[in-house]
Amino acid sequence: MEFIEAGKIVNTHSVYGELKVQPWSDTDDFLCDFDVVYIEGTPFEVERARVHKTCVLLKLAGINNIGDAQKYKNKCVCVDRDEVELDDGTYFITDLEGLTVIDADGTELGKIREVLTLPSNDVYVIRGKDEYMIPAVEEFIREVDIDSGVMYVSTIPGMKTEKGGASDAN
Repeated sequence: MEFIEAGKIVNTHSVYGELKVQPWSDTDDFLCDFDVVYIEGTPFEVERARVHKTCVLLKLAGINNIGDAQKYKNKCVCVDRDEVELDDGTYFITDLEGLTVIDADGTELGKIREVLTLPSNDVYVIRGKDEYMIPAVEEFIREVDIDSGVMYVSTIPGMKTEKGGASDAN
């Protein structure tokens, strides 16, 4: 079983042991689709899950009061990777980091070292000889092949920031 971190418990909610979770996903309701979540490797049955503003309120079996819930504050909520169904064209950030990025003329730009999650769209930070910041939009991302470890992109002037370096080649 491989765990994927899906959010962080930021607080408690109610005297009945609900956990307030900041989800780390494209949609706030992502965590509402699971019957079981994991905290520090321990499985918890989800009794109830609902979106509340920008968080998810989780009521987990065995956590029945505010005292029980407070023990989990600031811990990560994980899900079993095999239970996640991603839409076509969506990926786990962990699968994107480290991909080799090749531009339209076949030049290797470097590897994805970071994914910036911004309000409008994600931005891939690619480091090689130079650094590139490429928005994760259809206009620039031509193909993603996770199995081969390669992403094909189109670039335009201004994406190259020239802050990368050969010392970042690992």
